[in-house]
Amino acid sequence: MTELLRIIDLEKGFTLHNQGGTRFEVLNNVNFAIEAGECVALDGPSGVGKSTLMRAIYANYMPQAGHVLIRHDAQIVDMVGAPPRLVLEVRRKTLGYVSQFLRAVPRVSALDVVAEPLRALGTDIETARQRAADLLQRLNIPERLWKLAPATFSGGEQQRVNIARGFAAPYPVLLLDEPTASLDATNRSAVQGLIEEARKRGAAILGIFHDREVREALATRLYPMQTAETA
Repeated sequence: MTELLRIIDLEKGFTLHNQGGTRFEVLNNVNFAIEAGECVALDGPSGVGKSTLMRAIYANYMPQAGHVLIRHDAQIVDMVGAPPRLVLEVRRKTLGYVSQFLRAVPRVSALDVVAEPLRALGTDIETARQRAADLLQRLNIPERLWKLAPATFSGGEQQRVNIARGFAAPYPVLLLDEPTASLDATNRSAVQGLIEEARKRGAAILGIFHDREVREALATRLYPMQTAETA
């Protein structure tokens, strides 16, 4: 199997300057690797730093120490300290991230929001929109909404548009932050199907799944996380 993601000695904390400089150590000595075709679930209670770890891997947060190594094309990229242009290139081609919230350009249709990752890879607009339409249909977004901006949608509909966008391109590495949270059984099953298909095509998946049934159905193994100490 091919190793696609490795985390080495990762540490991340936050200093609360408006609270007398209190420092919270969130991540401490995080070490694991994920190979192609694995789905690793972060295991631990709320507040243990699972979402923080996701953001550090995606280079939204800068760790104080450690490395985030991602196989990108024919090279290994350390997302910790990588040049911004290279980080964007990794995100465009290799590293997908389904966060808990949809962030989309205002007035852009749901169809084009979902198609955008494929367009960024050079896919022609009709092919990209067809893939987007297939995903929106699969996730039960009514066709009458496809040409509207997702900002007008309900929270659940926005969440499903966000998921569709995350699965539009065939990312080799996928970060999934509670992708099934608050979904009904039908849509939860649809999302599980997308995740399983991505794993079977060889994606390395790191996920946060608070629903135990979903976690047990999808995860090939767990990575336990513990609360770091406050300084």
